[in-house]
Amino acid sequence: MFDQPFVRPSAIQRIDPRVRMALAALTALCLSMLQGVTASCAGLGLGMALLTLARPPLLPLLRRLAVVNMFAAFLWCVTPLTMPGQEVARWGFISLSAEGLHLALLVTIKSNAIVCVFLALVATMDTPTAGHALERLHCPRKLVFLFLFTARQVHDIAQQWQCLSVAARLRGFRPRTGMHTYRTVASLLGLLLVRSYERSQRVREAMLLRGFSGQFRSVTVFKARPLDGLFALLMLLCLAGLVLMEYRDQMYGL
Repeated sequence: MFDQPFVRPSAIQRIDPRVRMALAALTALCLSMLQGVTASCAGLGLGMALLTLARPPLLPLLRRLAVVNMFAAFLWCVTPLTMPGQEVARWGFISLSAEGLHLALLVTIKSNAIVCVFLALVATMDTPTAGHALERLHCPRKLVFLFLFTARQVHDIAQQWQCLSVAARLRGFRPRTGMHTYRTVASLLGLLLVRSYERSQRVREAMLLRGFSGQFRSVTVFKARPLDGLFALLMLLCLAGLVLMEYRDQMYGL
C-alpha cells in the first residue's frame, strides 16, 4: 500500500496525514456496511474522485486494482453458482442465483471503492509519515512499532531471498517436484530466517547505541489548518449522503 510511486505532489498531499488516515478508516467502515448497489456505486464514484485529486501514476494504479479484481473474478466464478436463491439461468446441473449475482456485484463494487479510497488517502504518504500519523491518532505504540519495522525490513528480507535464490541457481538448482527441491527450499527458508534474526539483533544494538528509548522522534510537525477541516467536512457530508442513499434503498427495496 505504501509505495513511492504514489507519493507525488497533488491536492491530497496538502491535507494533514492524520485527517487522511482517520477519514480513510471511517470511509472504509461506511462502505463495508452498505447493502445497496446504488449507494455502493456512489461510494465507488467517491473513491474515483479522490483518486483524481491524488493523481496517481496509471500503471501502478492498474496493477493494484488488477490484484483486487482477480479476487472479485474468483467470487464471480463461485458465488452465483453456490449461493441458494432465485434461479435466473440454468445449464444442465449448473444454475445461477439472483442472490449470488447480487452479492458478487456488491462485493466487487465495494472492494474497488475501498481500495480507491486507501490508494488516494493513505498510499500517498510515505511509511514514516503514516506511522507518525497513526501514533498521533493514539494507535497502540507497539502496533506502530511493528508497522514501521515491518515496512522497513520487508524489503531487506526480500533482497536476502533474492540473493539466496541466485546463489542456489548458480549452483545448478532448478525447482522441480521432488524431495530434493523441497529440502533445498526448506534450507533456503531456514537460512533466510537465521539471517533475518541476526539482522534484527544488529538493528536493535544499533538503535540502542544511538540512544533509542522506546519512542520514535519525528522531525515532521502536523498542524491542522482550515483546509483540513473543510476537506473533513466535505468527506463527512459525502458519507452522510451514502447513508441516506442506503436508507432510501432499504425503504423502497432497491
